[in-house]
Amino acid sequence: MKHPYEDQPPQAFWSRSVASNFDPADVVESSAHLVQTDRVLTAGSCFASNLVPWLRSSGIEYLSAEQSNPAFSHLPNYLGYDSFSAAYGNIYTARHLLQLLQRALGTFHPIEDRWHIDGLVIDPFRPGLRHPASSDREFDLLTEQHLTAVKQVFEDATVVVFTLGLTEAWESKADGAVFPVCPGTVAGQFDEERHQFHNFTVDDVRQDLIQIFELVRSINPQVRFILTVSPVPLVATATNKHVLVATTYSKAVLRAAAAVCDDYDFTSYFPAFEIVSGPQAPADYYAENKREVTDPAIEAVMSALFSDVVRLPEKHVNSDDQSSVELSSLLAKAECDEVMVEGRS
Repeated sequence: MKHPYEDQPPQAFWSRSVASNFDPADVVESSAHLVQTDRVLTAGSCFASNLVPWLRSSGIEYLSAEQSNPAFSHLPNYLGYDSFSAAYGNIYTARHLLQLLQRALGTFHPIEDRWHIDGLVIDPFRPGLRHPASSDREFDLLTEQHLTAVKQVFEDATVVVFTLGLTEAWESKADGAVFPVCPGTVAGQFDEERHQFHNFTVDDVRQDLIQIFELVRSINPQVRFILTVSPVPLVATATNKHVLVATTYSKAVLRAAAAVCDDYDFTSYFPAFEIVSGPQAPADYYAENKREVTDPAIEAVMSALFSDVVRLPEKHVNSDDQSSVELSSLLAKAECDEVMVEGRS
């Protein structure tokens, strides 16, 4: 009598699909592929910004509702506000994205919504903005404009690609509002009376993702989601664990929570984490610091994601798009605000 494994394809066997003949495209489910007619929104950790140049050169429409004024293009921008579909910067946790959507839809209003520092009004949720507001009135207008843009891109997208980065976060004790980084690292001042550490569990992340799905589909019923987990380790941990152990916990939680994709026909999981950090990965997928993901790794990940899409040769990209490709490439290599934690320690 035959046993169940006898009819399994080669990809079901380690010796035939990992130890030998490994192809990153083989680990990607067809539902996670992008197609030429997609309108793509990206959000997540800094690793997610690597999508932008590939989207630009593939001819797929990349939604981008907020970009810096061209007059400021010569100024440095290393915190990712131009890297995503609206100027929300890096979003490391599912709770942060959920609250951003709630703010855009008018159902959540953080109590600690601004910091007054040296005559400027700083956005705690975008602390590294190049040009912070100079008055509360200006801040209110800029925030309203930003949240309107957020709502618009989520309404317009056919695909939302969300890269989960961290489980560790800092939040307001007043109402649980999650900050992108610990207050006092990029801007602001840490206050133990107002701020607390939160390390999310599998159930936390799973429930946040479910609420994200429900909120976005309430304004865009046809949208689909691609979830992925960043292969970039933590730069530092606020737990009492070794950073390696803390990183393993974080990535395990995020990967387990991302299994929620199996419960919905409009969600897919894309295995960037597995492609880059699995035992089959070449040694050169990480830089000497064992944290930075290298160009060969990014090439492998993106080639797998875009395996159903014909990328445009450079000569077929118009001048405006080519500028976007070059800008996106620079942004993809820029440091994340998370790194500021190490710089100020």
